[in-house]
Amino acid sequence: MKHFLKLIRPHHYIKNLFIFLPSFFAGQITNTTQDENSLLAFIAFSLSASAVYILNDFNDIAADQLHPKKKIRPLASGDISKKTALSLMVLFITCGFFLMISLSTNAAIILGLYIILNIAYSVYLKHVAILDICIIAVGFVLRLFIGSTVTGINLSMWIVIMTFLLALFLALAKRRDDLLLYRETGEKLRKVNDGYNLQFIDSAMMIMASVVIVVYIIYTTSSEVVHRLNTEHLYLTALFVIIGIMRYLQISFVDQDSGSPTKVILNDNFIQITLCAWALSFGWILYK
Repeated sequence: MKHFLKLIRPHHYIKNLFIFLPSFFAGQITNTTQDENSLLAFIAFSLSASAVYILNDFNDIAADQLHPKKKIRPLASGDISKKTALSLMVLFITCGFFLMISLSTNAAIILGLYIILNIAYSVYLKHVAILDICIIAVGFVLRLFIGSTVTGINLSMWIVIMTFLLALFLALAKRRDDLLLYRETGEKLRKVNDGYNLQFIDSAMMIMASVVIVVYIIYTTSSEVVHRLNTEHLYLTALFVIIGIMRYLQISFVDQDSGSPTKVILNDNFIQITLCAWALSFGWILYK
């Protein structure tokens, strides 16, 4: 069972919480019907995402076997056979797609786009520098659109921009870790690493971090948002956004350990406290 759990990566489902963000930012998170739709969409997307993870692992078996950490993955280590993995992939993607289409045809189309994009990524696009991290970022934006579609809540352009930029920031941090591993082991674990170096990634991360903070402040102080949400105090939550990004930069540049954003979020107490403080303060201001 532990090998199957490693294969489908349920800890990565934390990324799919972005599906709930349209309801949260719109002040509609207490709407039961919308919550049910978001939850079902979360389950459908998680099943489909697991199918994508299986496909990626299947295509990366040779590369993962050379990776000091990824070589223990079930397919790379041989703990799960290729045939079993492919069968599970088909089952998950079928269940996920049909569950999503039962909620919304448009949401199913967006999910289909996510799957097609990730197949293209797994087969070729992950080898194209800059484009590879942009596709990862687009995947997070598609999660937002699915949440918006199944709840009927219109997305703010600021939320879309922030999500894209934040995802770029996290993807760059992951590429940075790959370059550090290349320095230590001498093994080129990704072909796409030829398109990056530490100077470029460090500069790009600083740019993304700065722009995310600026866009968030613009969002919380914009007249449209203040009028729609009937509060002028959301800008106060920018404090936690700034602290959280600074902490992630510290993990990347000082601790040199930003290989998996999911594991950072799940294991770093500082990040967890900051995220909780942001969510509680934002929720209190919005829902009080």
